[in-house]
Amino acid sequence: MTQLSPYTEEREIDCNTSDNPHFDSILNSRLLNNQLSRRQVLKTSSGAAAIFMAASLVGCGSDDNDNDNNNGNTTPPVTPDTPARPEALSFKAVDKNRNDLVTVPEGYEATVLYAMGDPLSSSIAAWQDSSRESGASYSMRSGDCHDGMHFFGVGSNNKWQAEQSARGLLVLNHEYINPNYLHPTGATIVAGKRTVEDEVIKEFNAHGVSVVEVKKDEKTSKVSMVKDSVFNRRITASTEMEISGPLRGSDLVKTRFSSNGNKTRGTHNNCGNGNTPWGTYLACEENYIGYFARNAADDLQRTPKEIIALNRYGLKQGSGSRYLWETVSGSSQQDLFDRWNASVTANSAEQDYRNGPNTFGWIVEIDPFSTSAPRKRTAMGRFAHEDCRVSPAVEGQPLTFYMGDDSRGEYIYKFVSKALWRNADINGGYAAGDKYLNEGTLYVARFSEDGKGQWIELSYGKNGLTSNNSTYAFSNQADVLAHARLAGDSVGATKMDRPEWCAVNPTNGEVYITLTNNSDRGKKYPVDAMNPRQYEDDKEGKTSIGNNNGHIIRFKEANNRHDGTTFSWDIYLFGAQADAATSVNLSGLTDTNDFSSPDGMWFDNRGVLWIQTDDGQYTDVTNCMMLAALPGEVGDGGVATAQALSNASGQQMTIKGKNVTDSSLKRFLVGPKECEITGIAMTPDCKAIFLNVQHPGEESKPDYNNPASFGSHWPATQTNAANTTSRPRSATVVVTRKDGGVIVG
Repeated sequence: MTQLSPYTEEREIDCNTSDNPHFDSILNSRLLNNQLSRRQVLKTSSGAAAIFMAASLVGCGSDDNDNDNNNGNTTPPVTPDTPARPEALSFKAVDKNRNDLVTVPEGYEATVLYAMGDPLSSSIAAWQDSSRESGASYSMRSGDCHDGMHFFGVGSNNKWQAEQSARGLLVLNHEYINPNYLHPTGATIVAGKRTVEDEVIKEFNAHGVSVVEVKKDEKTSKVSMVKDSVFNRRITASTEMEISGPLRGSDLVKTRFSSNGNKTRGTHNNCGNGNTPWGTYLACEENYIGYFARNAADDLQRTPKEIIALNRYGLKQGSGSRYLWETVSGSSQQDLFDRWNASVTANSAEQDYRNGPNTFGWIVEIDPFSTSAPRKRTAMGRFAHEDCRVSPAVEGQPLTFYMGDDSRGEYIYKFVSKALWRNADINGGYAAGDKYLNEGTLYVARFSEDGKGQWIELSYGKNGLTSNNSTYAFSNQADVLAHARLAGDSVGATKMDRPEWCAVNPTNGEVYITLTNNSDRGKKYPVDAMNPRQYEDDKEGKTSIGNNNGHIIRFKEANNRHDGTTFSWDIYLFGAQADAATSVNLSGLTDTNDFSSPDGMWFDNRGVLWIQTDDGQYTDVTNCMMLAALPGEVGDGGVATAQALSNASGQQMTIKGKNVTDSSLKRFLVGPKECEITGIAMTPDCKAIFLNVQHPGEESKPDYNNPASFGSHWPATQTNAANTTSRPRSATVVVTRKDGGVIVG
């Protein structure tokens, strides 16, 4: 624990040092950039331009033959309460603003439902602005930094009922903490060590997941918490969990806590989420690696293979941890703190926590209707999981789960279950999870610049994933899954601009992925058709160069089969400010819908797409936001020329979707100061929409003697705009129409 370097986010979001561009991609890039000008693209109907257009139109025709039971029925699930998809977005767009409140359209209202520190039981005191609640109390209080979530309707039998809107369980992640505001005067750190044990216990418990029962008024659509519900509970960074799937019992996950490698404690840094067709919640462990420290000379205790793996995941020797949890000493429960030191400190892995990081970075299944231990589903691979979305469940076909690795130059994955879906497994709980999530095939995406792509299988013994691999000698399938990034490197996966949330369109089965931004695009990562922009953008006198505003890519699986291995793609939407050059503002955004850094994203059951931002580039103009969209389909646009400063021509060819209009994309909400808008869910009748305001005021360095220095005072400002004293808190917000009607109906 000596000479630790300070924690920096860079080690988590920029770890791909592989040199793995695919030869076809390089060849296509040279041909397209050197031989095609913008004039040729506009005038030519043959040759390379025609190839581009044909690729972009794959799958555009009738889908009549793709909707039978053999080819995948992607018709959205319809219940008596499901409204029709609107033909156009008719609400008045919310103006860009930097106000310290949640702003919604005329005729709507936003209500704070569940904020950091709020109790889940009436036996626990209400949160007070100046109070120091005990760390233990946060095992039944709201955690911090609310993120991904899902609404599970509850029927009269207290089981999941998909069409139920009046009563439900809202399940949400608490990604990380803002210690500046979690504690009334910040965290106590003396000489680089944490000296107040209870503060750290509070931080453990402020991570994880909340399960909260809510009810909705039938007439007004107003939503409230059911404070003393038997379902209310917290899963935290200390909750015992089962390791399931191929890593269960592996030497890679054996620790002092679980010498047989069957269990671990806790989940943290849960970002986006998912849900299963049988009625469980999927929490996604993202930037988990920064919670661990390694001693300065730890490499001397490691094999060369271990060093390769640790470095690829950003845990180099001498790394300090984000919150210094491992520095607590003299505790009666010392093991809770020692587990964050990932150094070799004993004779075997069963006696220390050198393997601690290997027990994180997974998809975690949580059954909201059961108090049994959650399961870490290791067959789905280990990386910085941002989100996880399942394909439409079709009787007799496998289930496919789409996932992004949120880091610069990382990959897009999917997991296809071995078991074929049976409707009889609805409400099957963890037994159903064992059936569908413990066995299957993990794939990584390789995109080609002609608008096509392949899914490359990541299975031991295939595609060079063997002990003879020149980059990393894989020992078995557990090794491949635990080091999925290295497997992706080896098979030549396509490096993307920070793949974040995934969404599956219920109307046609197409898959959308947000690529939030990449400051290194065009530098460390060359531009390509899938990540085509490198441009300058000014903010408050500072110029940034790269893919500053991000984009959303989408793809259509061949034959509408989500378990297939080929697809076609285009870029649905480019983030940009409205007045940017057309080679940057490629989607034709206006003041009613311009945005930057798409992050959260979700389709409701009608097929309305909701897009949320986590931005630092456009925040000199507006706070982060949420937009509603009515997207078309892959191939509804064509070839375009993006600005790419690093190319000799200053251009990069790409394939884009049809330009949006003010009736197909519109700003629905703007959040308070210095926040991220994230997490989204809706009641099945589409009359109440939930979202999360994460880390308001995060960028400020507060002077606790001068509360006016706080970067935000929300949510207190939601009901009292003049408040200048309250600590900011992350919170869940519910938005309803004042007339109780359908959201954007």
